[in-house]
Amino acid sequence: MNWNDCIERTNTHSVKWSFPEEDVIPMCIADMDFQVAPAIVEALNQKASHGIYGYTTFSDRYFDSIVTWWKKRFDMEIDKDWICFSPGIIPGINVLLSVLTEPGDGVIIQDPVYYPFYSTIENHGCSVIKNTLMYQDGTYLIDFDDLEEKASQPETKLLILCSPHNPVGRVWSDEELRRIGEIAKRNDLWIISDEMHGDLVYQGHEHMPLFKADEDLKENSILCAAPSKTFNIAGLQTSILLIPNKELREKYNEKLTGYGLMRPNVFGIEGTIAAYEEGEPWLNELLMVLEDNKQYVFNYLDQHMPELKAIVPQATHLIWIDCSQLGMSGEELCAFFLEKARVKFDEGFKFGESGQSFVRMNIACPKERIDMALRRMNHAVLELRKNRQLVK
Repeated sequence: MNWNDCIERTNTHSVKWSFPEEDVIPMCIADMDFQVAPAIVEALNQKASHGIYGYTTFSDRYFDSIVTWWKKRFDMEIDKDWICFSPGIIPGINVLLSVLTEPGDGVIIQDPVYYPFYSTIENHGCSVIKNTLMYQDGTYLIDFDDLEEKASQPETKLLILCSPHNPVGRVWSDEELRRIGEIAKRNDLWIISDEMHGDLVYQGHEHMPLFKADEDLKENSILCAAPSKTFNIAGLQTSILLIPNKELREKYNEKLTGYGLMRPNVFGIEGTIAAYEEGEPWLNELLMVLEDNKQYVFNYLDQHMPELKAIVPQATHLIWIDCSQLGMSGEELCAFFLEKARVKFDEGFKFGESGQSFVRMNIACPKERIDMALRRMNHAVLELRKNRQLVK
């Protein structure tokens, strides 16, 4: 696998690379600029050569690949019956909210957090209740006192947990997950645990699935996962919801069928099986590449742009960067990097008010591209320093 190959992605219908302006390096959108595992390519080619792409259903091999993966990666036993389909995590959460909430209910999120959570909650007429993470000494912590208070409010019905957390990169500890679970049980809250990045964890850290941290949560929780972030196959639109509660599972599947979302993508099934059966060696290489890229970014910022304070991620292929020392926030900050450096980031303010002075950087790309983006950023910051000195 050549991890240094800068593959051309323009004119390929890529969201990430469809930026209207030329000469912009997109370090946004959480997909990778790496080719997928050869086993996935082979599986999709075999399906393509079959020449018939009709309505698709699920096989025992599909379910077995998921069960085996979770046992191997997380030493966690899951029941095949728990496995439910969704074309994506956000569509799945939307269906769950339509079953579990009524307009006016409150849903807790821990901001700054994956921004589609906001619109998803609001689309169902629910209120966003923020349990804002505490930013201390270069890391993020859960404010448990605030969580307890907001969970106890009568209108609060549900918590959407991001684990590992996007964008701050925290891997929640066993103790933190158990405390969250205890608060949820005391206050009769449902938990939707988005564990999309659970496979992308750096050395020295270990992702703990919510059900494994506290088995008592199974009847009041849903675990969301997918091969899409892990293996860079988001376009195949195949995600997984683990729903142990039989009554909720039946309601979810009934609602999914009502929305016409029950059929999987013909290539998504093949891609999922190939990823989980044969993709582990590729993933292990990827994690080493991401570790190297992460360290390269931190070293470069320390040496050349000390104004930018990157949060050390414990998981994900994303880096959350504190740019507050530049004296800009929100749209002004991202406009600066776009116009002066020709680098496109995910805007921190989209993740919540607490992300105003941050940007999110995707490091799942060849180091050459990272180096080019950092050099452009450095040039822009140098010019900013010079201009401020002139003004003084």
